[in-house]
Amino acid sequence: MTRASRRPLKTRSAGWAKALASGLANAGLTPNAISTIGVLFAAAGAWCFWLAGDGKASQWLWLGGALGIQLRLLANMLDGLVAVEEGKSSPTGALFNELPDRIEDALLLVAFGYAAGAPELGYGATILAFGTAYVRATGGALGFDQDFVGPMAKQHRMFLLTVAAIAAFFLPRPEAALIGTLWIIVLGSALTCIIRTMRIAKLLKSQAK
Repeated sequence: MTRASRRPLKTRSAGWAKALASGLANAGLTPNAISTIGVLFAAAGAWCFWLAGDGKASQWLWLGGALGIQLRLLANMLDGLVAVEEGKSSPTGALFNELPDRIEDALLLVAFGYAAGAPELGYGATILAFGTAYVRATGGALGFDQDFVGPMAKQHRMFLLTVAAIAAFFLPRPEAALIGTLWIIVLGSALTCIIRTMRIAKLLKSQAK
């Protein structure tokens, strides 16, 4: 993984993040292993959402889902830190940097859709989330730095899901808030695909001059 292909994150430069990455590297964890652990965190969060959606399970499951999201994001950050800052990159690092992300998005968005009682929105959000990643990767394949611009990049999608899950913990009937969140993700992801495509097209046109 190169710095140009990494998502810009302010927390990556935080002292605690660097210390944690160093500790994981010293413990023998590879970036690929951390990426795989991220999938497990996302699966746990998705399981919490799936159970919480039936209305009979504990409200605490919503917070469990929110925690799963945040631990997934933490793993996503730490795998890059260990790979680049700790010099633990591998030939398969780029593959493990992308595929687990897509699995995690699908697990969380689809489960959230079922929890909201609108599985079609969960699947739609997943497809469009994949679309934002596809357009970004296409730009990279064309020789440009990968473009992580929003308004609905991964961190924005996961922020909205986290906020909605926390709200659902307090709301007696959270369905409207959950469905509204999914619509924001769907529309925002579609807009993100368009914006990223237009930016790539602009780069290609400027390159041809």
